[in-house]
Amino acid sequence: MSRDAAAAAISVPASLSTRNPHVAVERLLAELVPPPRFDAVRFDTYVPDSAQPSQAAAVRTLEGFATGLGGGEEQGRRRWFRAKPERPAGPAGVYLDGGYGVGKTHLLASLWHATDAPAERKAFGTFVELTNLVGALGFRPAVEALSRHRLVCIDEFELDDPGDTVLVSTLLARLSDAGVRLAATSNTLPGKLGEGRFAAADFLREIQGLSARFTAVRIDGEDYRHRGLPEAPEPYTDAQVTEVAGRTPGASLDDFPRLAEHLATVHPSRYGALCDGLQAVFLRGVGQVSDQATALRLVVLADRLYDREVPVMASGVPFDRLFPEEMLAGGYRKKYFRAISRLTALARDAARLARPQG
Repeated sequence: MSRDAAAAAISVPASLSTRNPHVAVERLLAELVPPPRFDAVRFDTYVPDSAQPSQAAAVRTLEGFATGLGGGEEQGRRRWFRAKPERPAGPAGVYLDGGYGVGKTHLLASLWHATDAPAERKAFGTFVELTNLVGALGFRPAVEALSRHRLVCIDEFELDDPGDTVLVSTLLARLSDAGVRLAATSNTLPGKLGEGRFAAADFLREIQGLSARFTAVRIDGEDYRHRGLPEAPEPYTDAQVTEVAGRTPGASLDDFPRLAEHLATVHPSRYGALCDGLQAVFLRGVGQVSDQATALRLVVLADRLYDREVPVMASGVPFDRLFPEEMLAGGYRKKYFRAISRLTALARDAARLARPQG
């Protein structure tokens, strides 16, 4: 490639640190769908382990639950003209109870896809996305908006945040009273024996008055939690990150400290919009985070990038050293482990971007 052609191929990367998106309520609700990684999953793409009968049994139970959500749009419209919502037959909710790596999110997304309702009548989001939605809209508007849905799926219901747990439990009670069906997975409380495996008792206790309305669906399988964190790839140099960002279409390039500061000015419900149009993220000078508020914001950003399958190329410390040991031993450690795992996967995806251009 000639020098002129090489110069023409270099673009000016975007900067996340200069973005401050404003997101309409309609978009926040419209984005409550399974992320791109789970666009194509269905019950028949889940491959049960023949050594774990509960996996095949879970698929059958969820297929039946999805069938019970049918009835067509006409029936759904008629319901809203009744003076009092009609309590649906059968369980109001299902809780998928199992360890890491057994396919709970796959099955939850499959339930969403299998439910006979238009996308605007069913919602899929993580616990964090749901709390962010309530924070952005307010409690009563969130209840009113979600009460129009036939199904609400909550992935990774977080039992380690008492305040948010009470908030979402109350929200789910209101939705259940409105006749909305519910489905959830959860993490486990910190410090539990067998942590990362079966949390049904914790979940049902935390949702208090809703527990009688949920059916726990147990999914046995190998617990990948005990494999430990994946080893992060070696970071690149600042010069490498800058050079590759300049020749990557749809790239953003930021200095990590500045980005971390900027995230504090953007509501986490808008982190998805912050990533609009990005094909790759480049970070210079990643350093260990000592402030918990900053760390939790980075967790949300990592989730949104992972959902969108956006590779991340960085200099500085490797992602498995992003959070200090005291954070990894604290009450939010599940969030930090998830963020490290996801950022590591995205860093591996970025390796293809660093290959020399022919």
